[in-house]
Amino acid sequence: MTRGSRKIAVIGAGNVGATCAFVLANMKIADIVLLDIYEGFAKGKALDMSQNANVLNYDGRITGTSSYEDIAGADVVVVTSGFPRQPGMTREDLIGKNAEIVAQVGTGIREHAPDSVVIVVTNPLDLMTYHMQKVTGFPANRVIGQAGVLDSARMAHFIALELDCAEEDVSPMVLGGHGDTMVPLPRYTTVGGIPITQLMSQERIEAISARTASGGGEIVKLLERGSAFYAPGSAAAVMAESVLNNRRRLLPASCLLTGQYGLDDVYIGVPCIIGANGVENVFELELTDDELESLQTSGNFYKSQLADVLNYD
Repeated sequence: MTRGSRKIAVIGAGNVGATCAFVLANMKIADIVLLDIYEGFAKGKALDMSQNANVLNYDGRITGTSSYEDIAGADVVVVTSGFPRQPGMTREDLIGKNAEIVAQVGTGIREHAPDSVVIVVTNPLDLMTYHMQKVTGFPANRVIGQAGVLDSARMAHFIALELDCAEEDVSPMVLGGHGDTMVPLPRYTTVGGIPITQLMSQERIEAISARTASGGGEIVKLLERGSAFYAPGSAAAVMAESVLNNRRRLLPASCLLTGQYGLDDVYIGVPCIIGANGVENVFELELTDDELESLQTSGNFYKSQLADVLNYD
């Protein structure tokens, strides 16, 4: 890479944001700006990563900052800022708190990186991605939610464990919201091109699907303090790289639907092509009646949350 030629901004220097920035540095594709409201926190993380540049053979610049002026010219902005859900906090409480953060971040992005593609990681993911698009006013294709890449990666791992096969041979597909309403699609999930429906029993498939849906919660319980960050941060980096290098990868991501799958004006996870313009194309898979009903239930749940909690009609 040529130093200064391309820039990725990561908003939020916590575990997910720092992991995303570190994975991007390993990819050697762009200069990185790590922004956090706590300037010393962002600068410290950036300095630590920068001192590893010689080891990684990374010739870019990693800048820590608390000023949105430093994200000017960013090609991609990854948003990881937000509160985790705390004991005793309702889902509505979390939505309200993180909606305020997304509004602040979105305003900064709109003012200082108006041509960027935005990848949202903040939870509740699908709701916050919708909110980000409204706050920035960006075309919907330039605001994407990172969900399906992470959920599919979790499913792939559990399948590889079950079959004792190489992770790279597993091609999973998970649609729907990022949470309990996600819709794993075993018919479209393959290992070496073979559908998993031919490789394992329905009972094991259902068990893996259930574990995938609760994958984040399982980690929270094990850690006792905190939540997953390696996989979410890496998933966001993969999406950012596909945008920056115009890889046009087919990835499941949270996109704004406009009639596909019988859903309209809601962000939800679907297979799409991700390239230089963000979402380049959304694919509408042939689903069984049960699969379509599950996906529509997921989408309608988020639509009700948008209306009831965020006051979007």
